[in-house]
Amino acid sequence: MVTSPAPLLSAQTPLAVRMRPTSLAEVAGQQHLLRPGSPIVTLADPAAAAPGTVSMILWGPPGTGKTTLAQAIARSSGRRFVELSAITAGVKDVREVMQQALNQRDLYGQSTILFLDEIHRFTKAQQDALLPGVENGWVILIAATTENPSFSVISPLLSRSLLLTLQPLTDDDIGVLIDRAVADARGLNDQIEVDDSARAALIRLASGDGRRALTGLEAAASVAASPERLVDGEKPRITDDDVAQAVDRALLRYDRQGDEHYDVVSAFIKSIRGSDVDAALHYLARMIEAGEDPRFIARRLVISAAEDVGLADPQALGIAVAAADAVAFIGMPEGRIPLAEATIYLATTAKSNAAYVGIDAAIADIRAGGFGRVPVHLRDAHYPGAKRLGHGKGYRYPHDADAGIVAQQYLPDELRGRTYYAPKQLGAERDVHARLERIRRILGS
Repeated sequence: MVTSPAPLLSAQTPLAVRMRPTSLAEVAGQQHLLRPGSPIVTLADPAAAAPGTVSMILWGPPGTGKTTLAQAIARSSGRRFVELSAITAGVKDVREVMQQALNQRDLYGQSTILFLDEIHRFTKAQQDALLPGVENGWVILIAATTENPSFSVISPLLSRSLLLTLQPLTDDDIGVLIDRAVADARGLNDQIEVDDSARAALIRLASGDGRRALTGLEAAASVAASPERLVDGEKPRITDDDVAQAVDRALLRYDRQGDEHYDVVSAFIKSIRGSDVDAALHYLARMIEAGEDPRFIARRLVISAAEDVGLADPQALGIAVAAADAVAFIGMPEGRIPLAEATIYLATTAKSNAAYVGIDAAIADIRAGGFGRVPVHLRDAHYPGAKRLGHGKGYRYPHDADAGIVAQQYLPDELRGRTYYAPKQLGAERDVHARLERIRRILGS
């Protein structure tokens, strides 16, 4: 019988920790920060002509490599490395590190890198304690945060540090991490196989978070390597069912590139259009739990606000755009809340597709060759020689009229009398409908 791989089940150190890169060359993703000559690369290179000494704040979502980068810098640079967590460290701990760093510099000429995780959890007084060491070069600070430093880090510390923004890992980056963990001696040591469908499920589960991907892989490997599953002469094999069982999420079968993706998104939009708020929230939850990109969901809400709500509720588009901005600003999981608010608003408000129908009808005319020449009195009369051509002659300035509207032709001759926009008697468009009737009577349409 095949024995269970030791690193798989008995290692006390989590797989995500065991697989931390030992150098910047092993880091997956964040290539925009790792170009030759960049501050991180310079800081990590002990042979650099001018070794980096600048402090930096790493800002990005969980699992994107903030701690990984700091530790890779420490291993590569040869500098003394001290790690503190803002969750457990206090002002006393910071001052002790600063004093030790000063002693190391003065006695041995050795510089110290201080990695401070979760710096946004430090109070102003605690952050103030960092300033002397950073300003005088006793330490090179590498601080990590998942919160916007503009709001969570004091200005003097921000001005003395480089702010580097980390991006969520791409699916390709996550795939590299999974494949490496399966094959590497620090990881599963090539003692287990992963189905393509299981690999895809782990990537979807990760949603840009490398730590989450490796945690899911480790849990799924434990399921696949359980004694009742082992077969003589065969490696344990992780399936997508193992992944779903390990993380207790059956919805991982949702495929962002497959039919389920399009079916769920279609049902989401049609539920909003049909004003069924409960169904819309159900499909929103399915997408969130399956690891759908929240930016994709936000884009669909913006489209729905313009296409299905339109001017029946002019606020709808602004609310959808605000939700998209909020998701980009705060990330997930908190981003689910503005997504839900926008979904509820769009599902419960008045609907009109008149703007959508109107622009498509106008485009159809253009594509059919129905555009004609701009009427002479509407043409630009500002450039030299325009008036000699009659441009602008006969144009009536609407602001000179009491109603702010004057009867004159705006459409080309070929399309005179054509109407594209037909507002509905719903929501705010009811008022637009009445106003537009008056306008068209004045224009003589």
